[in-house]
Amino acid sequence: MRVVRAAGSRDITESIAILIPMRNEERNVTECVESALASTQLSNFSVTVLNDNSTDQTERLLTDFGPRITVLQGAALPAEWMGKNFALSQLSERSGAEFLVFSDADVRLTPKAISSSVALMQRLNWDYISPYPRQVARSFAELLIQPLLQWSWMSSVILRIAEKSQRPSTTIANGQLFIVRRSAYEEIGGHENIKNEVLDDMELARELVRHGFRGGVADASQVVSCRMYESGKELIEGYTKSLWRAFGGVSGTVLAILILTWTSLTPFYGALTGSLLACGGLVLTTLSRVVVAIRTRSNVWLSLLHPLAILFLLLLIALSWMKKRNGTLQWRGRTI
Repeated sequence: MRVVRAAGSRDITESIAILIPMRNEERNVTECVESALASTQLSNFSVTVLNDNSTDQTERLLTDFGPRITVLQGAALPAEWMGKNFALSQLSERSGAEFLVFSDADVRLTPKAISSSVALMQRLNWDYISPYPRQVARSFAELLIQPLLQWSWMSSVILRIAEKSQRPSTTIANGQLFIVRRSAYEEIGGHENIKNEVLDDMELARELVRHGFRGGVADASQVVSCRMYESGKELIEGYTKSLWRAFGGVSGTVLAILILTWTSLTPFYGALTGSLLACGGLVLTTLSRVVVAIRTRSNVWLSLLHPLAILFLLLLIALSWMKKRNGTLQWRGRTI
């Protein structure tokens, strides 16, 4: 796996635009913006935040930064757009920088996070990079589910082969932090080309790959962190909004459920009944979690809760499909 290291940073002379959409993010405004402004080794960078029709204190807190940042007021959401996609599209239209850095409000950058990520992009001659943050988890629901994010693709995709194959089906990306060359972004039509996709990160990366651009995911746990959700309720709402789409459709979802059950729940049940073969399978699956935890600077001991985590994930998948079918999926006050 590629790794973004602070030691690999260098002075970046190309223009950089750090673009952050915010909708009711009062708890994240100050730390997020301050960490972006503290970026080093960028000779020409700007920070632009889009206030996406917030109803809390987001706008007031943004004004505290004065001229150090540019604040845009989001337009009303068109019916055919997903909210985040429309926000990112508006941000990109207002920037002429050579590199676009799309960052979520819950991301915390270290000073060398952007310079080291762009430096790695340039060394690899990539058109985009998805630096994967260290996932911060504190509540029990977070501790169960969040480690599955990186485990799911690190245990199923051989990344170096995926980089070379240029197959959209093996493309991995994380929208918490996504950096792309403006020229490539514009050639694929930007976010307008994926305006109604709930998984904006994956679909943007896939569009780039389909158009012949190169890039990939990289472990950035040394230089970036992110706490996606701060309660079990937020986590459930966040995952159910997109899990129905995560596996491509009904058949993909059924296949994923079967694989997860076979590799995680069946060995656990078999181990309880005394099967040595099942015990071996459970140990190997747990070891895969341990390896990923070490690699991404996560809690190793959470690997022991893997069967429970998978059971919770399967319940979230079922809930997501149920809400999608009933038309009750919502995120941040908007129907999906």
